[in-house]
Amino acid sequence: MGQFHATTIFAIHHNGECSMSGDGQVTFGNAVVMKHTAKKVRKIFNGKVIAGFAGSVADAFTLFELFEGKLEEFNGNLQRAAVELAKEWRSDKVLRKLEAMLIVMNHDYLLLISGTGEVIEPDDGILAIGSGGNYALAAGRSLKKYAGEHLSAKEIAKASLEIAAEICVYTNNNIIVEEL
Repeated sequence: MGQFHATTIFAIHHNGECSMSGDGQVTFGNAVVMKHTAKKVRKIFNGKVIAGFAGSVADAFTLFELFEGKLEEFNGNLQRAAVELAKEWRSDKVLRKLEAMLIVMNHDYLLLISGTGEVIEPDDGILAIGSGGNYALAAGRSLKKYAGEHLSAKEIAKASLEIAAEICVYTNNNIIVEEL
């Protein structure tokens, strides 16, 4: 039996703006597109945090709920909530089996959270995950470096996903962009 998977997420801090984009494709196994319009990027914690996931859909929803609970527990402290989620995720026997990754951001921080206990803050204010993540990351870095002063964070986030969708078969053009 195959699993449902979701694919590409891109996030950027740029010129004081924050934006995250994600495509809408959900794939069953390696051969079937089951959904074209999934929403894998959303605002949480009263619209103060954006979170996006790549990986198994059910696992990602579990992580969204746990992360939002950690934000509530630590009064919106994104870094503390991320570290506590990563610690619980890594050490809990059930959670350890979850197959997903999260990108979370607010105005101050952009973080990648994984099930192996990593909480990573990028040096350049850009993160991407999922099957098309490396394509989106390369596109976003290039856009920020060579057209950054002419483009907003939202424009870079959208364009990076569009470029990834042209290359990655697991990424589509049904793009959702959220910004703070």
